[in-house]
Amino acid sequence: MTTAESVILEVPDPAAAQSFYAAFGVGDRVHVRAAQTPTTGFRGYTLSLVVSQPNIVDVFVGAALDGGATELKPVKKSFWGYGGVVQAPDGAIWKIATSSKKNTGPATREIEDLVLLLGVDDVKASKQFYVDHGLEVSKSYGRKYVQFTAPPAKLTVALYGRKALAKDAGVSPDGNGSHRIVITGDGEPFTDPDGFAWDTNLA
Repeated sequence: MTTAESVILEVPDPAAAQSFYAAFGVGDRVHVRAAQTPTTGFRGYTLSLVVSQPNIVDVFVGAALDGGATELKPVKKSFWGYGGVVQAPDGAIWKIATSSKKNTGPATREIEDLVLLLGVDDVKASKQFYVDHGLEVSKSYGRKYVQFTAPPAKLTVALYGRKALAKDAGVSPDGNGSHRIVITGDGEPFTDPDGFAWDTNLA
């Protein structure tokens, strides 16, 4: 089974980005390198931190804003839980959320899951592509959403429609150029139908 280990973000200032992600608490699964190719607008992906309760959402959002992130969607309760969306100084979009609406303990910095959501043109076709490349489906909701199996404390990869993903993040779906992201893992390197690259030799 092919699995993702971590993600490399291409950023304009690697030292600043590395400092931001270390303080944010994801430095073990998010790495950076200097950007080589330009991009404009939405890069076609978001990263999500899934945590256990609302006060932990507040801790991570606060850390991101203190580190220079921009608020895209303020933290609030909704029918599905509690969360908000921020954009890191390097441009990566982060959603921090929990399905719980009540705190049951002290605020920690514990992350239950780190999810990379890829915005794709055709969820069904991309799902088949990834299955053919050795990924195992753990959740699938027709042409709307697909999530692949990930080992504990690694990177969960999921597929979502590009426009729906941009709407969820609170940004315009328009954009072109590089995704500025590389997924690392096991298996052979490949590039998916939407241009997302897996460079497994870097895992």
